[in-house]
Amino acid sequence: MSMTFEERLSDRDGWSIGDNCSAGRVLELLSTRTVFLVVRECFYGTTRFEDFVARVGASAPAASRALRQLESAGVVERVRYQEPGRRARAEYRLTAAGEDLLPVFLALIQWGDKYLQDGAPPLSFVERDSGAAIGVQVVREPGPHAKSGDIEIRLNRD
Repeated sequence: MSMTFEERLSDRDGWSIGDNCSAGRVLELLSTRTVFLVVRECFYGTTRFEDFVARVGASAPAASRALRQLESAGVVERVRYQEPGRRARAEYRLTAAGEDLLPVFLALIQWGDKYLQDGAPPLSFVERDSGAAIGVQVVREPGPHAKSGDIEIRLNRD
């Protein structure tokens, strides 16, 4: 089953969104393993450069490139801090745009847990207060979850 296109888009050879594809832009932004794992670490609470290097398993230059890329895209922001008697340094925190990547992040993990893990996944995500499992679904706004066959693709410009 797949999504369908509204009538004026049904001739797939007659139109193109080219470089304006949002999926392509997201993939370009999160194009390396290091960049995506830096985002993961931000969600896990990592803020300091040396911790990103250690937890992502990347070289310092690769982690630095990833953080600069995410900062220039507005996904993370650099916040200065200084411990007494030490030089000023920077921490990295997710912006509102970065927080909005949470469903993307969780959806990829959920898919990997289902199709790429042998046995139980290494982590589970639950609601802090109730302990109820957290998962990502495509839903109508508001309403029950939707399948790809329930979705029609429409052009947002006339």
